[in-house]
Amino acid sequence: MANTLMPKRLELLSDLIPQILLVALLANPNDSASEPIIRDMRDAARTKGLQLHILEAGTEREIDAAFAVLVQLHAPGLVVGADAVFDSFREPLLALAARDTVPAIYFAREFVAAGGLISYGASFTGTWRQVGVYAEKVLKGTKPVDLPVEQPTKFGLVINLKTAKALGLTVPPSILARADEVIE
Repeated sequence: MANTLMPKRLELLSDLIPQILLVALLANPNDSASEPIIRDMRDAARTKGLQLHILEAGTEREIDAAFAVLVQLHAPGLVVGADAVFDSFREPLLALAARDTVPAIYFAREFVAAGGLISYGASFTGTWRQVGVYAEKVLKGTKPVDLPVEQPTKFGLVINLKTAKALGLTVPPSILARADEVIE
């Protein structure tokens, strides 16, 4: 699912910052899914006429180093890869993005609720609810092998207007109209 949503995140970031020409992608090199995500993101960037710079990080120290490179590049936007490592370093990521005034799009609402700019991704609440439904079925005797594999069906676009203002961004009405949640 991460592969299919990453180009959409790039599109949303470029819609939010229409003058953007260079975008960075923060990816975890230790995740086997990174390679296809990077390939898909390169294709999406090329299609939109954007230059994409890959920043690799799998630890907090590497995230700090990636942001140092991001600042040197003067990249006006960052797409944070959907990876559990980045979720576990949510606060440092948000602090670095705020410190360096980097507009970033994240994979989960929780980033935006904690001060991030924008997110687009599956609803964690909906996903965990489905896990509970499956657990109940297994506890009632259904064999796990008999349960179908399901993908998330609910996705949310969340925008933090306070963060946008702090970054000097005006959120276009077209993005506000598509937002599932606007944090003010």
